[in-house]
Amino acid sequence: MHKAGFVNIVGNPNVGKSTLMNQLVGERISIATFKAQTTRHRIMGIVNTPEMQIVFSDTPGVLKPNYKMQEMMLAFSESALQDADVLLYVTDVVENPEKNMDFLEKVQKMKIPVLLLINKIDSLTSDSTSKGEGSSQQKLGDIVAKWHSLLPNAEILPISAKNKFGVDMLLKRIQELLPESPAYFDKDQLTDKPARFFVSEIIREKILLYYDKEIPYAVEVRVDSFKETEKHIDIHATIYVERESQKGIIIGHQGIALKKVGVESRKALEKFFGKKINLETFVKVDKDWRSSDRELSAFGYNPD
Repeated sequence: MHKAGFVNIVGNPNVGKSTLMNQLVGERISIATFKAQTTRHRIMGIVNTPEMQIVFSDTPGVLKPNYKMQEMMLAFSESALQDADVLLYVTDVVENPEKNMDFLEKVQKMKIPVLLLINKIDSLTSDSTSKGEGSSQQKLGDIVAKWHSLLPNAEILPISAKNKFGVDMLLKRIQELLPESPAYFDKDQLTDKPARFFVSEIIREKILLYYDKEIPYAVEVRVDSFKETEKHIDIHATIYVERESQKGIIIGHQGIALKKVGVESRKALEKFFGKKINLETFVKVDKDWRSSDRELSAFGYNPD
C-alpha cells in the first residue's frame, strides 16, 4: 500500500508557515524571515519514502489585496484550498482568530481533513511568565476554545515550528490521513520549482533582511542567465525596483549595499547548490511591475 497526497499550508502573514514548511521538508525551500508577506508564490516541497510521498505546498499569507501582485498572491492561497488532500491552517498565539473571515469561511466549508496549527507556543510560555499573567496552559486553552468555535471540524495541534516542538507528531498525523495513491512526482524530486526560482528567492531574502521600510516590498528579482558546469555556476540576475530613489538605496554609496547583498547571496547559493557560485547583480527601474499583468506573468505570478 503506497500513500501520496497534497498537504497545503495556508494562513495569515507572519504566523510561521514557511518555517514550518522547511521543518517538514527538511530542506530550506521557502524564505523564512521576520518580515510579513515574505512568501509571494506557491512553493512545493516533496517528502519521499518507499511507502509514501507527501507534496507540501507553502502559500503567501492571506491578505486583502491592494494591488495586482497581492491579488495574484491571494489567488495562490485560494488555489491551495481546491487541490488539498489535507489542509494545514497555521495561526499563532497572538493572532486575532477572526482576521480575514472571508478566507476562513471557505476553510469552514471544506470536506477534507483540516489540521489547525497554533504556532509559537514557546513565546506564549515566556510572555506569560515575564508578565505575571495567567498560566500558559490557561491561555492556550482559551485560544484552542476560540478556534474550536470557528473551525469545529478541525483537529487542533499546538506547535513551535521554530523549535520543532510538535512537528514530528504533526508529520505522523499527516501520514495517517494521506490517501492511498501512487506517487505524483519522481521519488528523487524535492520541489516543483526550477533552480532559477531559488536563486531569485535567495537574493530577495537578503534584500528583505538588509533593507528597511518599503524597499523589500517594491523589489523583484529575475535571473537572466544561469550556466552550470560540474564545479561551478555562473549567474546574472537583475533586481527590479519601482523608483529611481529605490535604485539608489539598493546600490548604496559607492555600491557598498549592493555588494553586501551579492556577497551574502553568493554564500547562501553556494550552500544551497553545493557548488562554487559566480554571481553578478544589476538594478533596474520598472515602475509598473507590481500592477502589470505582463510583468507579473514574467516574474511567475500565474496561479494557473
